[in-house]
Amino acid sequence: MGRVKVPGYDDQLLSCECMCPEHLRRYRPLVVLLGPTAVGKSRVATQVAKHFDTEVLTADSRQVYRGMDIGTDKPTAAEQQDVPHRLINVVDPHEVFNAGWYRRVALDEIDRLYAANRLPFVVGGTGLYIRTLVRGLCPAPQADPLVRADLKKLRETSGRAALFAELMRVDPETAARLHPNDESKVMRALEVYRLSGRPMSIMHDEHRFQENLFSALLIGLQRTKEALYRRIEERIDWQLTHGMVEETRALLAQGYGRELASMKGLGYRQVGAFLANEYDYEEMVRRFKRDTRHFAKRQMTWFRKESGVAWLSIEESESSEQTAARVITLMEQFVRTLEEPAQSAALQQTTLGKGCV
Repeated sequence: MGRVKVPGYDDQLLSCECMCPEHLRRYRPLVVLLGPTAVGKSRVATQVAKHFDTEVLTADSRQVYRGMDIGTDKPTAAEQQDVPHRLINVVDPHEVFNAGWYRRVALDEIDRLYAANRLPFVVGGTGLYIRTLVRGLCPAPQADPLVRADLKKLRETSGRAALFAELMRVDPETAARLHPNDESKVMRALEVYRLSGRPMSIMHDEHRFQENLFSALLIGLQRTKEALYRRIEERIDWQLTHGMVEETRALLAQGYGRELASMKGLGYRQVGAFLANEYDYEEMVRRFKRDTRHFAKRQMTWFRKESGVAWLSIEESESSEQTAARVITLMEQFVRTLEEPAQSAALQQTTLGKGCV
């Protein structure tokens, strides 16, 4: 791929060329670029990856699905040819994919990059994927189809309120941090209890997420609320004029029902309801934009709870090249610390919050 000069970047610091195999094996450096949807991660990440002659390891719970391209804002074929993007198009829309599986395939990709003497570069907005990758997973049992079917039957016969009431009874601490309508997480917590006989909250406390597999640098991108919401609306307008409705219609025609987790994602859920004549086009657009703004707010709430994130505020006048240059500077400084044992040890103490699937 070859190292690329980023405009506006004063190339005076060390580059990834100093990342000798010994440093990679000893310190296992990992850089994560995170932030809410539509903040501008993708364009910045492409420039940064080209500069470091590495690849983008995507941390996006929607881009893992094949055939869901416009609605998940996947990189185009040309962009993927320019910079390889991994961990996208992993499963079909009807298949289950979770943070545990993400971590397993991501670790394989990271080891492959280490073997190639390249700096692993993770980019995305799915906080749980990032958290479990960097800090590990608590030892919760894997999903069980029979238990999950029983929980779905309870929901169908008694409603979501019955699910949440049971969680309040068996694991009040987990219930206290979940919204009663967050069906997937409520079900997962109940599933863990039914399979193990132990509350998920206790497993969280025991694990404490102290695996320290990497020397990790976390860089966050943020904009003002007004600027971010404007970008969200502009992106949705683009998606709807470039085939979002047609893509959703085609997925439904292939038999991917609206009940699937993949089809409940932003955009597909609203467009699916529009195609089912539940509301008109204007209402679909309104809900799509409103729900995406709410989602971005939840993402920032999650990320702000993570310690050790170096936040970069992006001004309206700042180009993606300028933001990429700022990210590169942080990464170069991070690489330099790997030669300083005291600072490297401090890096390994980066602490993230809880995550369990």
